[in-house]
Amino acid sequence: MHTRLILYIAYSLKASARYQRSKTFFYDLLENPQCKLKSYFDVFMIMLVISSVSLLLYEVEHQTTAWAVSFENFVVSVFIIEYLLRGWIYSDMHASIIKQHENTEYLGTPFHLHKALGQIIADKLSYIFSPSAIIDLLAILPSYRPLRILRIFLIFRLFKLFRYSQSIQMFTGVLKNKRFELTMLAIFMGFLIFIASTAIYMFENEKMGGQITDLYDAFYWAVVTISTVGYGDITPVTHGGRLVTTALIISGLGLLAFFTSIIVAAFSEKMYEFQEERVLSSIEKLCDTTIVCGFGRVGQDIARQLHTNKQNFVIVDKNEQHIALAKRNGYIALLGDASKNSVLEQAGINHGAKAILCITGDDVANVYITLTSRYLNSDITIIARANHEDNVKKMYQAGANYIVQSYTIAGLLAAEYIGHPVAFEAINGILHGQHDVQMEVLNIHPGCFLEGISVEQADFNQYKARLIGVVSKNTDHAKRRNRYKLRNQHFYFNPDPGFILCAGDILVLIGRHLSIEYLHDLIATSCLQKKLEKSL
Repeated sequence: MHTRLILYIAYSLKASARYQRSKTFFYDLLENPQCKLKSYFDVFMIMLVISSVSLLLYEVEHQTTAWAVSFENFVVSVFIIEYLLRGWIYSDMHASIIKQHENTEYLGTPFHLHKALGQIIADKLSYIFSPSAIIDLLAILPSYRPLRILRIFLIFRLFKLFRYSQSIQMFTGVLKNKRFELTMLAIFMGFLIFIASTAIYMFENEKMGGQITDLYDAFYWAVVTISTVGYGDITPVTHGGRLVTTALIISGLGLLAFFTSIIVAAFSEKMYEFQEERVLSSIEKLCDTTIVCGFGRVGQDIARQLHTNKQNFVIVDKNEQHIALAKRNGYIALLGDASKNSVLEQAGINHGAKAILCITGDDVANVYITLTSRYLNSDITIIARANHEDNVKKMYQAGANYIVQSYTIAGLLAAEYIGHPVAFEAINGILHGQHDVQMEVLNIHPGCFLEGISVEQADFNQYKARLIGVVSKNTDHAKRRNRYKLRNQHFYFNPDPGFILCAGDILVLIGRHLSIEYLHDLIATSCLQKKLEKSL
């Protein structure tokens, strides 16, 4: 009966969305370093620990007040709740029961509840005896005022800061990775202190006219000397004692140098990993991100424009020099092959990314990146660069939404705008980063003054703007030249004067910012007037 009830409760907890949400919330709050709530909670706990320690230190020489007792009770309550919550999220009791039950069902053996309970107890004991949990528990003890000796555990409240400070966690992680070297160093130092203590006691005891009264004094002197502190309260007076002191000082310098080299080497090994973790953390916080695969000349220009427009983007390149340049420019950059699933997943293709640009100088690489991107995210917008006409169809088949043929575009611009210095001046302004020159798209809405007139009648030159092309779904233009297929529509590059503009068309214009804004206002005003006329 009891077994069935426990199994029912376990499966109910597994199916309960509220229970799962609650546990996920507290996990994010206490353990998930990528969650913003955890950063706020860590700051709150750091302030709470420092305040409580300051208060307990104040009480050493001052009388305890009522508000101090209330504050201490609040702090202890928070510590206890945190301790219990961490024990709760450390392991899933219902998951252990369900796993044990399903294993026995699969094997056809009887289910024994005590085995599942044993596993649960082992998991919880593993948490209770972990260093962090012991520190959390000992940090509660100083609040028991009848036993003043428990105030010595006050130091464990300061140790709690290790849990909330990322920098301290990083330092302890480095020490943990070098625990073998540090253990060997500690053993060697222990032997050295033992030998030095014994030798100094033999040469500097009171019978020999020295200041060493017992072995504790000898040990204290050895520790002070090997650390090169040298307080001077105990000084050797015999020749043998001075010889031991000299040898110990030289050994201490060597130990300090060895210890420093271990720490520096550990940080050097882990620095790249820390930087990558920081980059990944920054990527996870971004939304509406553009992933730029390739940081050559094209990628650098695109990144510069995205940065100017204050859009979120991530650079991915397998060239270390390109990544170093991107980081110097202040961009978020990942070193790796963008055709690999893991690299694109780290770049955020499945969370926060809205588009991916495959713009390396190698068409084969762009095809593979396109294939991988479409496999990982079927809805993301993929824009690929094609250097050769033969590869355009392959990129579409690989899953690209749009293809950019940079060399073809350059040739078309040169052929179409030869003899038009104003157009070349505008294009040159964009390429050289002039802020008042821009390329912009404007929509022709129903009722707009441009609807139903030709490009010649629109006369964009009067607005100091140049029409680069028109994106249109209108099938009436199907036979016109310089037509390039897009998804469900076509792009008509440098349309001829007789090209009729229709509602829903998109104009691609180039010109100075003032000209584009003026034309945009005219379009909006004409649409508004048309709506007012219909309403009247």
